[in-house]
Amino acid sequence: SASLPPQRRGAISYDSSDQTALYIRMLGKHHLPSRAESAGSIPARRIRRLFSFQRHLLSSRLLRGAPHLNPLHILDEDYCGQAKCMLEKVGSWNFEIFLFDRLTNGNSLVFLTFHLLNQYGLIELFQLDMVKLRRFLVLVQEDYHNQNPYHNAVHAADVTQAMHCYLREPKLAQSLTSFDILLGLLAAATHDLDHPGVNQPFLIKTNHYLAALYRNTSVLENHHWRSAVGLLRETELFSHLPVEDSIERQLGSLILATDISRQNEYLSRFRTHLDENDLCLGHASHRHFVLQMALKCADICNPCRPWELSKQWSEKVTEEFFHQGDIEKKHKLEISPLCDSEANTIASVQIGFMTYVVEPLFAEWARFSDTRLSQTMLGHLGLNKASWSALEPEASGSSEEGESEPGRATEEPSSRALSQGSQES
Repeated sequence: SASLPPQRRGAISYDSSDQTALYIRMLGKHHLPSRAESAGSIPARRIRRLFSFQRHLLSSRLLRGAPHLNPLHILDEDYCGQAKCMLEKVGSWNFEIFLFDRLTNGNSLVFLTFHLLNQYGLIELFQLDMVKLRRFLVLVQEDYHNQNPYHNAVHAADVTQAMHCYLREPKLAQSLTSFDILLGLLAAATHDLDHPGVNQPFLIKTNHYLAALYRNTSVLENHHWRSAVGLLRETELFSHLPVEDSIERQLGSLILATDISRQNEYLSRFRTHLDENDLCLGHASHRHFVLQMALKCADICNPCRPWELSKQWSEKVTEEFFHQGDIEKKHKLEISPLCDSEANTIASVQIGFMTYVVEPLFAEWARFSDTRLSQTMLGHLGLNKASWSALEPEASGSSEEGESEPGRATEEPSSRALSQGSQES
């Protein structure tokens, strides 16, 4: 797929009153409306975001004519005091991304990513043009579908914040280069770019053009990558660097690793490295592999967050699954695993996902990086799973035996159903 051109921006677009029908009729616009949009309402938050983007773009135009101004001053005007205070604790595993998104008026991805790039000294080191960087981040955030309950810009910001936490872990902090860190943050910010809110099996069975373009293989991940490359080229963010091609290629390698359907492949390789104790972070290829595993962890780390955060993400991803299932029912398509609201509960989906996808991955990550953060994540994971297990009988009327069955039954389906963004993603 390396020879394919980058996806044009907005390849999965927003502008139809009946996008569901367009999906099924296999036409060229592929955005699924939220229930609120279907009812004809326009979320107030989306209006605020549009105003915010206009302000950002105006700032960029002004700066083009005044290259000596420091854009950081303009950025600071957009922060409220509380958001600034939150960024001082951006390395905390308890970081409240939903609150931060509200405080930044729906611009959490732009502000958090810019802050981290600046904090790591990457803007100065790689001599990134502030106007181009600002425009790139705004376009990235804009190309996430805000109406998706889960796969939206807040999820991308959450994954970027988690990646920052992992990059600060001793083994990584002592070995990663600035180039590695730049790649890791950019991959986290763009890993679900232009996600349509449905999974790969849905795209395949509706003969979506992206499924044909990428031959039914890592369809969404390829699209996320090519969309990111398209924005990098459109903004010319790295045009002054001799490693521009390398950035695009390695960015793709990281994003493609988030394909949940390839989970066992990466996990087996990681486990073998740990068993043989042969990971050498002095080698670029081994550092890149560890970055892939870090991004995979960041992508599905929601069950490892404190309960109040984790529960919100669980509700959002299940809403997105069930919305897809409702579409499949309406058009008499086979309902994808985990997407049938009559056969699944939030608790059953989460218990299966934690048991068969999250626990194995984070157990190996803790072997690699045996730190307080790893133990904290595993602790939250255990408590959250117990909380969902306690809620499952209440939600489905099933016994403890019935509670464990959904997890067993979803071992394979969970991988397939989540393969385009991962439970996110």
